[in-house]
Amino acid sequence: MKRWLWLMVLWMGGTVACAGPLERWVYAPVNHLVPEQITRLEGLMERGKAAGYTHFLLADSKFSRLGEMEQRYFDHLARVKQKAGALGLQLVPAVFPVGYSNDMLSQDPNLAEGLPVRGALFEVQQGEARLVADPPVSLPPLSARKRWGFVDDQLVADGGGVKLTDGQGGNARFMVKVKVSPFRHYHASIRVKTQDFEGTPEIKALVPGSDRSLCHTSLKVQRIQDWTVHHVTFNTLEAAEINLYFGVWGAGSGTLWLSDPMLEEAGPVNLLRRPDCPLEVKTLDGKGLVEGTDFERLSDPRLGNQPYAGEYEVWHDAPLLRTRLPEGTRLRVSWYHPHVIHEGQVCAAVSEPAFMNLLEGQAEQVHRAWGARSYMMSHDEWRVLGWDAAAISRRLAPGQVAAGHVQRCTGFLESVNPGGRVMVWSDMFDPHHNAVKDYYLVNGDLTGSWLGLDPKVVVMNWNFGERAKSLAFFSGRGHQQILSGYYDAGPEQIKGWLEAARGVPGVIGVMYTTWQNNYTDLEAFAGHVTAWEKGN
Repeated sequence: MKRWLWLMVLWMGGTVACAGPLERWVYAPVNHLVPEQITRLEGLMERGKAAGYTHFLLADSKFSRLGEMEQRYFDHLARVKQKAGALGLQLVPAVFPVGYSNDMLSQDPNLAEGLPVRGALFEVQQGEARLVADPPVSLPPLSARKRWGFVDDQLVADGGGVKLTDGQGGNARFMVKVKVSPFRHYHASIRVKTQDFEGTPEIKALVPGSDRSLCHTSLKVQRIQDWTVHHVTFNTLEAAEINLYFGVWGAGSGTLWLSDPMLEEAGPVNLLRRPDCPLEVKTLDGKGLVEGTDFERLSDPRLGNQPYAGEYEVWHDAPLLRTRLPEGTRLRVSWYHPHVIHEGQVCAAVSEPAFMNLLEGQAEQVHRAWGARSYMMSHDEWRVLGWDAAAISRRLAPGQVAAGHVQRCTGFLESVNPGGRVMVWSDMFDPHHNAVKDYYLVNGDLTGSWLGLDPKVVVMNWNFGERAKSLAFFSGRGHQQILSGYYDAGPEQIKGWLEAARGVPGVIGVMYTTWQNNYTDLEAFAGHVTAWEKGN
């Protein structure tokens, strides 16, 4: 009853139910080790203050490894804090990179969320157990056009490959159905050449009769490049057949050449080694073999450190499984590997206690360094979850795992900063956004993830596409919200947010949110907010 009365008071209080003017935030990713970036941030804070901004949300990959930083870094933090204090601005550091976990994984790349490979076939040859494709896979040459499921008409034969000139917005793809084994790791590649090409070449592995895509890795093809081989890997999960696509959806102008498509079953590339991702090697009759006795210890020296700590190569040669077992012995090998999302994102294993220990330590270190009033939890686009042994043994749906996890993270911040504010991105706790079933490579349903959010947690809402539903959902659960606008789409976009927030209880602020470090429209954005407030 008390909560209902409180909501009624808010609803009756005005167009946007909050006390006083809206907080005005700036999202500012900064490398605090670089003096030039500190100077840039100081200038940005001066501009922000003049335009009426009140808070700066600071993101820095080095917040995940403060223990490695030299004194110069902390001198720069002190300089930033001094400047903010002089201007009367509040600084809010971002912590807990869950979803985009590479920065934290730089401390231990084995803490990545793993996808399972189950029972891959190996055969001993000259002291090495080598992968045997099971079933065998191969792709027809592009010159054998009729052997493909289809080749879009825009692609014309060119030598042994195909060529596209001025795609004019159409699709330029070729596809083939391939029989595969469930829960196996596969490697696909394609040679690409471009000249002034506008479009995004991709390799996609889709499950027939389903909307699920098994591969989410960018090929990073350049607008102008000579012949280059581009790689992806993917796990088949439950699929026994896939539709494998190469090409472009919505090709633009310029010229694109494609040749030599390839598919093979992959060995233990990016092999994860931790208790919840066990490596199992068995004979065909099911006898378990002992690492260090029946075969040499197996690890991948390139895991999570190429070109530097926290970055995962999409593809490289798999480490060799060495053994003295008799020639021709066949084995079934099971292991876990991460999946590289888009430009390089790798998700952490939140069911792994060692990762939670890293997050708890980060809360302590960042608060010691900043002493801020508020902290931002970076749970965002959490695309791989729930496949390792710990997650499965708990028999919890992904939504339950996420709820329990964010509840613990909130507790870490409340422990180091009693009475302080805690913020979180909206998407992974929003049923109108990413808190849904089969999101990317999540093993099941994220419904209910929001049950782990204490109503005191402030939601940084960026669901512009479903803003009315999203705002009402979080408001109904008692959360204050900050409208994360702009997103490099133009300063007037915030007006759509503000109109949707009309009458919604608990909307307390707006944020200029840029992913391109584009602060050209900082003042114009603030001007639209001011005009809206005066007119309402």
